[in-house]
Amino acid sequence: MWGPGIRRATVRYMVPGIKYLREGEGTMHEGHRERLKDRFLSEGIDSFNQHQVLEMLLFFTIPRKDTNPLAHELMERYGSLSGVLEADPSDLAKVPGIGRNTAMLLSFIPSLCRRYMNDKWRDKPQLSSSAKAGAYAESLFHGRQYEAFYVICLDAQNRVNYAALVHEGTIDSAAVYPRLIVETALRHQASSIILAHNHPGGSLQPSAADLDATKKIISACDAISIRVMDHIIVAGANHFSFADRGLI
Repeated sequence: MWGPGIRRATVRYMVPGIKYLREGEGTMHEGHRERLKDRFLSEGIDSFNQHQVLEMLLFFTIPRKDTNPLAHELMERYGSLSGVLEADPSDLAKVPGIGRNTAMLLSFIPSLCRRYMNDKWRDKPQLSSSAKAGAYAESLFHGRQYEAFYVICLDAQNRVNYAALVHEGTIDSAAVYPRLIVETALRHQASSIILAHNHPGGSLQPSAADLDATKKIISACDAISIRVMDHIIVAGANHFSFADRGLI
């Protein structure tokens, strides 16, 4: 029987493998989260360190844990914020503390950025200069880790009819390649086209294969009276224009 002055003991059953918060620790983490969110709302993201951007992103799938150590661990493992976001989701999911939902969220960000940039151009932009064509081409490759090739189909006023992804992988000059470009241009009723591909390794200089394939594509398009206006190579936030260099 419990008498006056006698405190009843609280029995806590601890499950092996689960990290339990100390008294007040959850409140401390919540306070830190709110301060980071308020800072974002008042200052934007530019003043954040890379690990702080990642830490705040992790808030949304890891609601009751200090995500700062995990953000540092991911940065150390993958080398940079972009390295984390471009990591294979199945590899991310193997990191302790990262579940399937968190891995999916992190891997979703680059593709979301690409869709966001594409959406800003949604109203048939007019690519009347190599600078505009380069900026548009850059929007097609945000977050792409592998080489890809687009045919940007234009109408008679140089407005975009459609940007078709026609190839993923290393460019080559095989006969099927020009044929695929021609079929794409005809399918989308292009008056002219702009070729665009990326160099994920960072080099803007066209390779011998780039030059050879471009010549073959131009020749194939000339036969059906479709002009190749430019070939844009994108590397990160920069681009190289064949037209500007007199290569078309």
